[in-house]
Amino acid sequence: MLLRSLLRKQVLFSQFYVRNFGVMAEHSYTGTSLQVILDRLQEFAPLNLASSWDNVGLLVDPMSRSNITNILLTNDLTEDVVEEAVTTNCGLIISYHPNIFQGLKSVSKRTWKERVVVQCIKNNIAVFSPHTSWDAVRGGVNDWLAEALPIAESRPIMAYQTDSDIGAGRFCTLTDEITVGDAVDRIKKHIGIDHLRLALARNQNEDFKIKTVALCAGSGNSVLSGTEADLYLTGEMMHHDVLDATQKNTHVILTNHSDSERGFLRSFRKQLEEDILSGEAKVIVSKIDRDPLKTV
Repeated sequence: MLLRSLLRKQVLFSQFYVRNFGVMAEHSYTGTSLQVILDRLQEFAPLNLASSWDNVGLLVDPMSRSNITNILLTNDLTEDVVEEAVTTNCGLIISYHPNIFQGLKSVSKRTWKERVVVQCIKNNIAVFSPHTSWDAVRGGVNDWLAEALPIAESRPIMAYQTDSDIGAGRFCTLTDEITVGDAVDRIKKHIGIDHLRLALARNQNEDFKIKTVALCAGSGNSVLSGTEADLYLTGEMMHHDVLDATQKNTHVILTNHSDSERGFLRSFRKQLEEDILSGEAKVIVSKIDRDPLKTV
């Protein structure tokens, strides 16, 4: 409590400095232990919210006792992203997607996934993955994706028995009907992409109006399948699943898998740094990380 009080005073002093001198006082990050960070992340989104098939939590632990002052946020953890973490002196990478999903039989230089683990340990960088726990929680990835549209009401498609407000996907009712074309423009602007893929419902066009949207960040078919809605919004679906949806009078918008997720990290950065971590560590969003697919 004393530390948080001091940090609040530091913020007030910075504001005073700007008002009187027009220059922002540089914030000093005190750093904190890995365990404290993990505990606070657990408070935001308990790991038991993750899907049973997922692999979440602390995936790489270099067992360093040094306080962490810089944290790198990334959607996918590649060798280039590890180099970025080393360059920016990050002691923790929060990788939305797990860098270890299927079991590793060795940790060597043989494959890029093994090299990622080796380089993280070598450089005293821990790796934490929240994945579907951040999808399920309120204020998480799916709620961020829903912000692309004028939402009046939103509920999980697959709600948890213990809490009907938490779960996989979102079924959204719009404040007013909008056209499919309008939805396309809003989604591209919100996500920050120039192109996406659109499958129109049978015998309809982009001027048809929609009122309900079922969405799921990432790969959404297992969550969206069977849900009656005017529009499905997700990162990717198989061809036959898209075809089935359109024949049942549902439009489908696909953004590419990680493009439906990555923007959440940019919007979440400030909340993570200031509210969850109380300004004790600096949070950096990766500039290297991007979806491997691009429409050309």
